[in-house]
Amino acid sequence: MFEIRVICDPNDTDRVVGELDRTFTTGTVTVHPTRDGMKDRLYIRADHRPADGPTPAAAQDWPTPEAAYKTAPSIISEIGWTTRTIASAECFATLEREYYLRKAALLDRIALQDEPEDPHRDTIMTADAAAVLLLDTDQADLPPDVLTRAEASPRRYVRRAYAAWQDQARRRADVASGRCPNCQWPENDCNCADHPHA
Repeated sequence: MFEIRVICDPNDTDRVVGELDRTFTTGTVTVHPTRDGMKDRLYIRADHRPADGPTPAAAQDWPTPEAAYKTAPSIISEIGWTTRTIASAECFATLEREYYLRKAALLDRIALQDEPEDPHRDTIMTADAAAVLLLDTDQADLPPDVLTRAEASPRRYVRRAYAAWQDQARRRADVASGRCPNCQWPENDCNCADHPHA
């Protein structure tokens, strides 16, 4: 067993993790922003993959709706945020990825309330369309195995992307406030083995 530490652009995080997972048997990947917040630090515990061993399924990378949205703002709050964001944008402007991600997550949460009674309701079809749009936006940066799973279920990809986005935002806020993103202690008092500056 050994630890791998990688510093990479946030857009490359999924690709790097996917490649490491194909090469090694990996455990949970911990992602921390660098001090300047411009790059991600990845901490992965890994071991050599047995020659005939199967690729482990990373269920934690594809969270359930409950896990993905457990700390999400209320649906009403997200409706307000998406409305304000689009209302303040120039006509035909391409918005930041955050807008498309939060909108897709919002529509997924609304559609989940209609499932499984009627899989052809407008809310479900709209959530599917928003998920496909987000996937189209992200697909160039996804490793092939993630892309294959995402194409099979775009709304599951939205949940995965939203959970990762929320975790990164929380970690950046912790670091900005001078706290360890793992244990919440002040950085100078932290003895966390997974501390981003250890």
